Amino acid sequence: MTRLNYKKVHIQFDEIKSFIRKVEFIFEIMILSFIFFLIWKFMYHIPLLSGGGYILILIYAFIMFMLFLYSDAFKFGYMKFTDIIISQGLSIIILNCITYFQICLIAHNMISFFPIILMTVIDIAAAFLLSLSFTAIYHKYCVPKHMIMLYGRENSLLLKKKMDQRKDKYCIERMIYCDDYTFEEIITEFENYDAVILNDIKAELRNKILKYCYSNSIRVYSVPILSDIIYSGSKDITLFDTPLKLIHGCGLSLVQRFVKRTMDLIFCLTAMIPSSFIMLIVAAAIKLEDGGTVFYRQKRVTRNGKKFDILKFRSMIEDAESDGKPHPAIDNDNRITKVGKVIRALRIDELPQLLNIIKGDMSIVGPRPERVEHCEIYRKDIPEFEFRNKVKGGLTGYAQVYGKYNTTAIDKLRLDLMYIENYSFALDIKIILMTLRILFKKESTEGFYEADSRLKEIKEKELLRK
Repeated sequence: MTRLNYKKVHIQFDEIKSFIRKVEFIFEIMILSFIFFLIWKFMYHIPLLSGGGYILILIYAFIMFMLFLYSDAFKFGYMKFTDIIISQGLSIIILNCITYFQICLIAHNMISFFPIILMTVIDIAAAFLLSLSFTAIYHKYCVPKHMIMLYGRENSLLLKKKMDQRKDKYCIERMIYCDDYTFEEIITEFENYDAVILNDIKAELRNKILKYCYSNSIRVYSVPILSDIIYSGSKDITLFDTPLKLIHGCGLSLVQRFVKRTMDLIFCLTAMIPSSFIMLIVAAAIKLEDGGTVFYRQKRVTRNGKKFDILKFRSMIEDAESDGKPHPAIDNDNRITKVGKVIRALRIDELPQLLNIIKGDMSIVGPRPERVEHCEIYRKDIPEFEFRNKVKGGLTGYAQVYGKYNTTAIDKLRLDLMYIENYSFALDIKIILMTLRILFKKESTEGFYEADSRLKEIKEKELLRK
């Protein structure tokens, strides 16, 4: 088989994988909807008009579809198995709670909760077995792609270390430092690999390689520079026979800000009802442990460079930064109190920020507001770091969902710009749902390694210079 025919087969196989994933998606929805049908038929005896039961099942299936879709619960083979199970489990719990209140409205009474609990247990067990089977099928028939990485700086090698953690999906077999090869020498290497990774290479060379790969149907993974991300949010202008791209560069529109603010108020005022009880318990625990202050205030930067006091439950000893300088948390930091370790792991140290959101300093979703001191440091080395301030800072965001506590500043900027340039109400909902998942992931709360924290800041300086 020639290399060209091999690539055609490989592309067709990728399309088949996508089709199989969709079939698995539909099959699982049908199974879980059938479980709901059985619970409804044999455990709830509520009379409905002709066809009403089928409509209720369709509503159940539709809500499940939306929850699973927005929590990435069906990306078999793409996401880790544990992430899929957590996403599906949380979606099922939310779905069945919604369904319970729907049934109560239909019955005009508070009905037994036991059938819903039973259904939730059965659903999660079924989802676990189905996901396990689908993931096993995926890994049996979908082997990792053999890849070649082109890089332009030594710092770029950090990406390989990250991708090597997913060898079930990516197999980087060759590394090429672009300054040591000509364009012609580089493209001859592509014949032996399924995909190419472009990682921090010069713009002119990158453009030539992209065009070559596009012409020859070669799959390309590219680490975006900031202009790529800004360009991705542009609007098509087709008033003339020469197409134009419009880049607003102003963050969110007036209508988008109004919708976002309305959602913030509705969500936070509703969340304050159950959260108040948790906040009282945490406040009491902090006070009982060392008798110190309950809240910790810190200057942060939000939209248009505005400074405000962010509220958090105190998780460290008092005067943890008595020298007046910022000291990021590190692994096994002895400044963190016993209560602090628990509330930081559960992320409930940030619950008081609901008050910041109600006040209008923050939003539920947005770039995480940085400390004033950190912003000043980053601006010296990365002036574009201010782009994050096009929108209000958020309680959660792209960088929180897809990053870690010790994600580098440049990667935080990339992730936050992706959010700003692709903002939609639906994206906010998706990030909120995915935030629930990361509460169960320890790696999302890990601190800096003490020896590497300063080194990372130094190595970030030149990453944006193209």
